[in-house]
Amino acid sequence: MGRNSFIALITIAATLIIAVSARAHEPDFLENRSVVSAAQNDRVCDPNYASACVPVASDVDCSAGSGNGPAYVAGSVRVVGLDVYGLDRDNDGIGCERD
Repeated sequence: MGRNSFIALITIAATLIIAVSARAHEPDFLENRSVVSAAQNDRVCDPNYASACVPVASDVDCSAGSGNGPAYVAGSVRVVGLDVYGLDRDNDGIGCERD
């Protein structure tokens, strides 16, 4: 496992731990709000991205790109945290712009 892969896995694990911890301490009036899951299909989404569900996986690539997955995201995504999957190649805050 390369250094970047290891860092990505640690980041994902820490993100999930924080999200689960935050979920456990939500007030009752927020119980229907999702912290990291897409309500439509119960997939776990990486909170480092917005405007589309970027799944939590060992690697995520843009569906229109040449990456080999195992997971893909269709359309552009806004990077709101760490770009752990390298979807924003030009560092402008938007990933998968060519989709």
